[in-house]
Amino acid sequence: MTGKTVEYSQVIMSNEMLPQHANATGYVHGGEIMKLIDSAGGVVAHRHARRNVVTARVDELEFIHPIRVGNVVTCYGKLTFVGNSSMEVLVIVTVEDVFNDEPAKIALTAYLTFVSLDENRKPKQVPSLELVNEEERRLNEEGQQRYLAYKRRKNKASDLQ
Repeated sequence: MTGKTVEYSQVIMSNEMLPQHANATGYVHGGEIMKLIDSAGGVVAHRHARRNVVTARVDELEFIHPIRVGNVVTCYGKLTFVGNSSMEVLVIVTVEDVFNDEPAKIALTAYLTFVSLDENRKPKQVPSLELVNEEERRLNEEGQQRYLAYKRRKNKASDLQ
């Protein structure tokens, strides 16, 4: 199985936030943004695996800047780490007020893990991740550490049962 680069599967998706996405005071619901993040991350994982993928975990979802009705939200998604059948995707969400000339601001970041599934809904191996620069190597190392920490927590939890 031939490896693929981060660039191969990365995605940029934009949406204008409308009244149905928000509460009565005009702030967009966090769940609406989480849905956009999951969609962007799913496209990245699907592109890499070229098969069905499911969301397995969301880590480190951190809201930094509020989002209001009328703002344009852009999700930048890219792979950071690939295991055997799992893939970690970093999604950076920016918010832009299109009624002024200020640059877009980072609204939140999230790490999501997706698992590739075969026709029988069993985990299926995915291509390796080819890292081409220092930032990709750094993100990959951080992703591997999160993966190993998750595995340790999962093993501890199963020992308690």
